[in-house]
Amino acid sequence: MTIQKTVGKTVKKQKFFFYQSIKRKRLLLTPVLLVAILSSPTAFALTDISQSYSSSQQLAVGSIVSLVKNTSDQVDAALSTNVNSIVGVVVNSNNSLLSLSTGQTGQVQVATSGIEEVLVSNINGNIYQGNEVTASPISGVGMLATSDIKVVGIAQGTLNNTNGTTETYSNKSGQKHTILVGEIPVLVNVSYYYKLPDKTLIPSAIQNIADSLAGKQVNTAPILISMAIFIITIIVVASIVYSMIRSSIISVGRNPLSQSAVFRGIIQLSGLVVGILVVAVILIYMILTKL
Repeated sequence: MTIQKTVGKTVKKQKFFFYQSIKRKRLLLTPVLLVAILSSPTAFALTDISQSYSSSQQLAVGSIVSLVKNTSDQVDAALSTNVNSIVGVVVNSNNSLLSLSTGQTGQVQVATSGIEEVLVSNINGNIYQGNEVTASPISGVGMLATSDIKVVGIAQGTLNNTNGTTETYSNKSGQKHTILVGEIPVLVNVSYYYKLPDKTLIPSAIQNIADSLAGKQVNTAPILISMAIFIITIIVVASIVYSMIRSSIISVGRNPLSQSAVFRGIIQLSGLVVGILVVAVILIYMILTKL
């Protein structure tokens, strides 16, 4: 009996320590798993999160919206004019994994994270997977981001004839354009998009000077032509000035009484140099602005 009791106590102690070790491992693994899930950028980015806002407009699902000026809980359809206030995309409340609502009337659910179907157009160029999407001149409809601007997210699909319809759009000047409008999945992530500078043979300093002179973005070819004209002009002017100085020194050295004739020659050649420079500047300006 004594031996059986001793063995029984030993077995119970072993079971007790075994279960305690399992519990400790569970307690240690639980926070580790939670941290791993929450810290995963992919899991976080794909989580659909929406919040309710009030709106005085009838906003279709998929519309891009911006905050109304001087408010924090009211939204209107996003446009190019209020692009800096973009907050997200209108969705159905049952489409979000996590939605925050006040329960008031006149509310719309706006997705601020996750992959959502968004209304877009090709008004600023074709949209392909991986392109940045921003607000357009059409209320609530997105377009391709081609410059430094605030965007609603990154396209996860391509807009084409199979998922878009042809519409007519009139710009501010009243000119009508045929565009494609449709819905594509977009990874909603409101942020600023900074366009990388195009690779070019022209140094940035020269490009900036050309743009400032022309008052617009100048292409590479006009800048190269202008640079060639400028270099040729400098060579010609330098040759004339060198010859003028050299011949003047020689003439005065041989005959000191010829100073007046030398000065007249210098004045004439100086006028020629100024004329060449003026013609070159006008020619360069015309090339930069017209081409």
